[in-house]
Amino acid sequence: MNAPVIDFYWDLGSTNTYFALKLLPPIAAKYGAEIRYQPFNLGFVFQSQKYVLMQEPADKLNHRLVDLKRWAAKYDLPFIRPTQFPIKTARALRGAIAMRDWGLEVPYIEAIFKEYWELDNGEIGEYSQLRLIAERLGVEGAVFEATAESDRVRSALIHATNQGREQGVFGAPSMMLAGELYWGKDRFEFLEDHLNQLASAL
Repeated sequence: MNAPVIDFYWDLGSTNTYFALKLLPPIAAKYGAEIRYQPFNLGFVFQSQKYVLMQEPADKLNHRLVDLKRWAAKYDLPFIRPTQFPIKTARALRGAIAMRDWGLEVPYIEAIFKEYWELDNGEIGEYSQLRLIAERLGVEGAVFEATAESDRVRSALIHATNQGREQGVFGAPSMMLAGELYWGKDRFEFLEDHLNQLASAL
């Protein structure tokens, strides 16, 4: 039987995706599951839903930061809240698709999340910074940018976002496993239960 596949919908601007990016791979490895990284244009989805994160009640926003610090402490992660938040992420998302051409999608994703959520690089959504990541990974910056701006890659991001929406994905991080949606960094217990059920059925 084929290994289970987890479609992991992510966006660089999603705070909770930072944690999911750290927590998901060990669980997937435990069950021999494949992670397919699906860039999800959360800004576009929010705009289409007329949702503005920073217009939520101040108490809720303040508590969210407290809660995130708890998560960072629990898992010993160097998370910080970036000075510049939110940022536009479409270029970074397209960059991840472009880096598939060189087999470097996952290292690229890990690098941009580190820049934004650990090193407070608020310019990471711009090509001036994304090119540096590509070059650090061995890809010529101008070639990387041209690929990320190509019609092929632009269409791929639209397709990935629309595919997620068709499956009921409304936010990031979201994990789709065998037709079931798990949303948020605090749903891994349920995801692991599902993986265990699939393993038991073999």
